Amino acid sequence: MKKEMVCISCPMGCHLTVEGEGDNWTVTGNNCKNGERYGIQEMTDPRRILPTTVVIKGAMISRLPVKTAQEIPKGKLFDAMDELSKVVVEAPVKVGDVVLKDVCGTGIDVIATKTMPAV
Repeated sequence: MKKEMVCISCPMGCHLTVEGEGDNWTVTGNNCKNGERYGIQEMTDPRRILPTTVVIKGAMISRLPVKTAQEIPKGKLFDAMDELSKVVVEAPVKVGDVVLKDVCGTGIDVIATKTMPAV
C-alpha cells in the first residue's frame, strides 16, 4: 500500500510518501524522525485529539470547551462525540479538570480547556 500525505507533527509540513504493509513501512520526504513516526502511525493506527464543548450549568456561558487528554483512535471520534453530547458539568471548573474519564473505553480522559467560575 502507498499513500501520500502532509505531516502535521511539526510546523514544517513535509510531504510524505508512506509505503509498505504489516510491520514493514518506508517513509520518504520527512525532514525529522517525527515525520517517520507520524507516517507509520497514520497508516497503521490513525489517532486524533478531539476538541469539542459540553454543557455546563451555573456558569456565565452554557458551553465548556474540552478536549481529549491524548489522541484517541480516529474510528472512535463519532462515538466519543455521542458520549460527550450527554455530559453536563457543574461550575466551577478549572483548566485540566477531568470532565469524562475513559471516553469510549479508550483509557483516555476528556479535560476542560477553560476555567469557568460559578455565578
